Amino acid sequence: MKPIVKWAGGKSRLLPELLKNVPKSIDTYVEPFAGGAALFFELARRTRDKDGAGQFRHARLADRNAELVTCYRAVRDSVEDVVEALQPYRYDRELYYATRAQDPKAMSDAARAARLLFLNRTCYNGLWRVNSKGQFNVPFGRHTNPTILDAEHLREASKLLAGVEILLADFSEATAGVTRRDFVYFDPPYVPVSKTADFTAYSAEKFGPAEQQRLSAELRALKTRGVRALLSNADTKETRRLYDGLSMRTVQMRRHINRDPMKRGDAAELIVMTWSEKSKVLSS
Repeated sequence: MKPIVKWAGGKSRLLPELLKNVPKSIDTYVEPFAGGAALFFELARRTRDKDGAGQFRHARLADRNAELVTCYRAVRDSVEDVVEALQPYRYDRELYYATRAQDPKAMSDAARAARLLFLNRTCYNGLWRVNSKGQFNVPFGRHTNPTILDAEHLREASKLLAGVEILLADFSEATAGVTRRDFVYFDPPYVPVSKTADFTAYSAEKFGPAEQQRLSAELRALKTRGVRALLSNADTKETRRLYDGLSMRTVQMRRHINRDPMKRGDAAELIVMTWSEKSKVLSS
């Protein structure tokens, strides 16, 4: 099950490594930085295919991006309205900029979701970026016949999102009340690998050094409480300093979003865990 949005830092390619560390039985699965929610959709598919006896009993997704949260809620609660709202959209430069200029807060949730999906699938490089006022500002992209409406994919996503708690919230709110029976996966905006790579504008609230420090403290607090939590981030000196003392390992991941196509390629990713013993690999 693929994510319904293309999101910078999406984890579809990292799933095999992430799945090696997911417990086989989870009470509540929590993803505080939902983004494309690739790991959630894979675990939800496995749970569904096992008639509810799979990886988790409950799930909670959270993000600070209001458009993304509204989109997931609309697909969960009224997918046919989202499908209908997407039908008039086409791959057109003029339509793109007219849609980008709209105020989403004045729309219904279904129309707001359709707007995000259209912009996400036709913008430059599938990137979601906003300015200081929270306004989406990515230019029109060059694509070859992009799929704007995939009704069956959205309907499948709606089934997997059924019953899922979807929050517009900070990561600390999303993890409130988690226990040893739960599992948390953090996929935050990454620590910049260089001064020119400092991109954290997924929402109006930037995710800078202070937030990275606060997230490090949160992970350590979860470890103290015995909660299994997994975090992925760029493998940098700063990231290793932030999570010094926790279990870490490095993997290579293909990155496809960069201003310069020549700089897209393999990059080192750091996986951080709140436990020491490696879990068994999930069965396929």
